[in-house]
Amino acid sequence: MDKRQFVLKQYIRKLRGWLIPGLGVKRWIITILIGTTLIGVGLGVLILDIYRNAPATWWLPILSAVSLRMLPRLLRVLIFGGIGFGILFYGIWELNRALMKPFLRPGENIIDALRQHRIRDRGPKIVAVGGGHGLATLLRGLKTFTFNLTAIVTVADDGGSSGMLRKQMGVLPPGDIRNCLAALSDDEALMGQLFQYRFTESGGFQGHTFGNLFISTLAEITGSFEQAVAESGKILAVHGQVLPATLNDVQLQADIRLPNSSNEVRILGESIIPESSGKIKRVWLEPNNPPAFPKAISSILNADVIVVGPGSLFTSILPNLLVPDLTAAIRASRALKIFVVNIATQPGETDDMDCSDHIRIIEEHSGQDLFNVILCNRNYEEKLPEKICWVRLNSEIEQKYNVYSSDIIDHLNPARHDSQKLAQIILELFQEKTGPLVE
Repeated sequence: MDKRQFVLKQYIRKLRGWLIPGLGVKRWIITILIGTTLIGVGLGVLILDIYRNAPATWWLPILSAVSLRMLPRLLRVLIFGGIGFGILFYGIWELNRALMKPFLRPGENIIDALRQHRIRDRGPKIVAVGGGHGLATLLRGLKTFTFNLTAIVTVADDGGSSGMLRKQMGVLPPGDIRNCLAALSDDEALMGQLFQYRFTESGGFQGHTFGNLFISTLAEITGSFEQAVAESGKILAVHGQVLPATLNDVQLQADIRLPNSSNEVRILGESIIPESSGKIKRVWLEPNNPPAFPKAISSILNADVIVVGPGSLFTSILPNLLVPDLTAAIRASRALKIFVVNIATQPGETDDMDCSDHIRIIEEHSGQDLFNVILCNRNYEEKLPEKICWVRLNSEIEQKYNVYSSDIIDHLNPARHDSQKLAQIILELFQEKTGPLVE
């Protein structure tokens, strides 16, 4: 095959690509064809009228030659029709290239980009519940499969930049929300890094992240924290939405049993709880029973899939499930409900805990029968950092629950999930909607 034939085949393949089902462009091509045809019919009638009724002059022979009157009528239809279709498709192709050029990444094909956009736009409605880096990791993988994403995030954070802004400005902590917005950003490489940038120089901004300051400032301007989050999502070109679990100013409290003792102490503050020596026995929100954010309830009830975790069990996951209306909505939803168990233990929170221990803690705080499938890691071959160990799958949990286990670790950071592996399995579980499942 020579170069000319190869180029022609590539051009034909690109033209055929516009006819792929699901792109949503064929209807508009047909509309353009109908309009163009009607214009052509009108011009044809006008030319025919001039040709038949105008007095014979020098230009009529030219018109006769241009109209190919010497050829059979069917052949003329094919010639003019073919030229017209060629010009039409070329114009559509170049117009779309011009319109899509600002939005295409280098080397990306316009048809592939449009097809992927349509597939994700029609993807399942997934609600992810949690907080911290675990939820951001999950969202980063899910956004490659669907744009219909909702992240419901805890607002009990009181440490670091979020804690300082919470005390100084009286806003809800923006840290976990900022992480989720950055993960869902269409241009995470640039805008995500901007939102995650932390000021290190001395001065009034030291220790703060740009995203936290931005969201807090928008909350002051708009007078509404939820409006500030929504506007931040527009700026970051987020596909989906990030919602707080509650708009109440809540704090996390815990009863902790001291080491080598039966005595318990009460700790106030999400950031302090993991640093306290001892075993966490119980956590709750203060004030107790806060109302859930109505949009979060609506998203849960309309979801196709609800994913809880991964994330810090006591300080990221449970603060959401301790909002009673939120847990009631999850239980009432007809969606596929998946709990993603952490890969490794977290010092100060889940030391020496296995998969069944994680579920037991969830049930003690939020009741039973909350999930349809428990998703666990089963690859224990990699080397973990010091002071943490694998959260292992055991027979007890397999007897009580529908369990799906697979290799879902990030081999560059074995203590955390691989976002693409995790998202792929969640989509496969949604397509199956049965359990227990065998890989």
